[in-house]
Amino acid sequence: MRKKLALAAAAGLVVSAMALSACSGGTGSSESAAGGASSQAAGGEEAGGAEEASDDALHLTFYYPVNVGGSAAALIEQICADFNAENPDIVVEPVYTGNYDDTVTKIQTAIQGGTPPDVFVSLATQRFTMASTGMAMPLDDLIAADGEEGQAYIDDFLDGFMLDSYVDGQIYSIPFQRSTMVLFYNKDAFEEVGLDPEDPPETWEEVVEYGQKLTNENRYGVGLALNSGSAQWAFTGFCLQNSANGENLMTEDGKQVLFDTPENVEALQFWLDLQNKYQIMAPGIVQWTDLPTQFLAGEVAMIYHTTGNMANINDNAEFEFGTAFLPGHKRVAAPTGGGNFYISSGISEERVQAAWKFIKFATETERAAQWSLDTGYVATRESCFETDLIKNYYEELPQAKVAYDQIPYSGPELTTYNAAEIWRVLNDNIQAAVVGDATPQEALTAAQEQATEILAEYQ
Repeated sequence: MRKKLALAAAAGLVVSAMALSACSGGTGSSESAAGGASSQAAGGEEAGGAEEASDDALHLTFYYPVNVGGSAAALIEQICADFNAENPDIVVEPVYTGNYDDTVTKIQTAIQGGTPPDVFVSLATQRFTMASTGMAMPLDDLIAADGEEGQAYIDDFLDGFMLDSYVDGQIYSIPFQRSTMVLFYNKDAFEEVGLDPEDPPETWEEVVEYGQKLTNENRYGVGLALNSGSAQWAFTGFCLQNSANGENLMTEDGKQVLFDTPENVEALQFWLDLQNKYQIMAPGIVQWTDLPTQFLAGEVAMIYHTTGNMANINDNAEFEFGTAFLPGHKRVAAPTGGGNFYISSGISEERVQAAWKFIKFATETERAAQWSLDTGYVATRESCFETDLIKNYYEELPQAKVAYDQIPYSGPELTTYNAAEIWRVLNDNIQAAVVGDATPQEALTAAQEQATEILAEYQ
C-alpha cells in the first residue's frame, strides 16, 4: 500500500554564501511550493498569536527561510502562534524570508537599518562566518544559566547535528531544520526493468549497473544536482565515501580545504562518467530544484536529495518509492545540511532571554518530533525517537527512518571561514569540469589554490 501520510559591514561577507545554499540544497522554485508561504506574519492569531498578547508584550522578530517543498512556512508560523499563546508577555513575529540566501540578504538590510532580527534560522554551515563577523552571539552562557537542565538539553541533540554548532569550542547555534541526503528511488521503475525494488544500489558500481538498466529514451537512471549551491553538498558525500581515512573537504577548524586529493579527483571523475561515459544522468548542470519534480514525473528513477523533501515526495508520488543510504565506495557516508537557530549579537538582554526561551520551545522533544513528521526533516533530538509520534511515523512510513539510521555515518558539508567565497570557488570549478572546460584534476587543483589564498587571512 502506497504510504500517503560592525555588523553592517560584516553582514556583507555572508550574503553571497547563501546564494549558493543547498538544503543545504540550493535556491529557487522549491520555495514556491511551500504551502503558498509568501506572508510576513506580523501578528494575528494564525500567524503569531499576537491578539492574545498583553499590551506591554515584548515583540521579537524571527526571520526564517524555507528551502524545500511542502508547507514548512505555515508550520513554523504555527509554532510561533503556539509559543505566543503560552507566553502572553512575548510576541514572536515570524517573517518568512524566502530561501537561505534571501534570508541573509534581509538580515543584512535589517542590520544596516539598525533593526536586526532577534532570532533567525540560517545554514548550520555558516557558523564560522556568523561568529567571525559578529552577526550571531555564542549561546554558552545561556546554556550554563540553565544548569543541569541546559546541559541535558544540549546533550540530547544528535551528535551528527551538533558538530555544526561549535566554533572554537563555543556553541553558536541550535539544530532545527536539519537534513541529510538520501537516495530516493522509484520502485515501480525497478520492477519494470527486472530489479528487486527492495534491493537498492549500495555501491558506486551498482549505481552504474542499476542506472544503465533504468535509463531509456524517456528516463535517466540517476539524478544529481550540479548547480551552484548544491554541488558542494552532494560532492561532500562522494568525497567522504571515497576518502582514504574519512577526511572531509575541509579541516575541522574551517581554515583549510582538502579539495585536490587523488580521492576527490576520482569522485569528480565519477560524476562526469555518469553523464558522459555511461550516459545515465542528464548532461550539463542539473538543477537541485528540478530533481524532485523530475522524480515525481518519472523522468529520473533515482535521485540524491534531501530528506527535507520526504513529505513532498510522499504526498505526491503516484508510484511506490523507496529510500536508501547513499551508495558507498571505500566507505558508507553522507553529508548533513540544513538550518540552525541563531540569536543576533547586540540585542538587549531582555530580548536575548526571550529569544532563548523561544528556541527551547521550538525544539522541545514532542515539537521537534512533530516537525519531522510534518516536513521530512530529521528529528534533531535523541529523545524524539522514543516518542510514539516518531515510532508510529516510522512504522507507517519506513522510508523516513533511513535518514536517522544514516546520521552516524554522516559528516558536515563544506564548512569554512568566508564560506561565500569558498563555496563559489568549488562550485565554479566543478561546473568547469562538468561543461568540459577543465579536467577533474585541473578543476580541483585550481579550486585548492584559489581557496587557500582566500583562507590565508585566517591562518
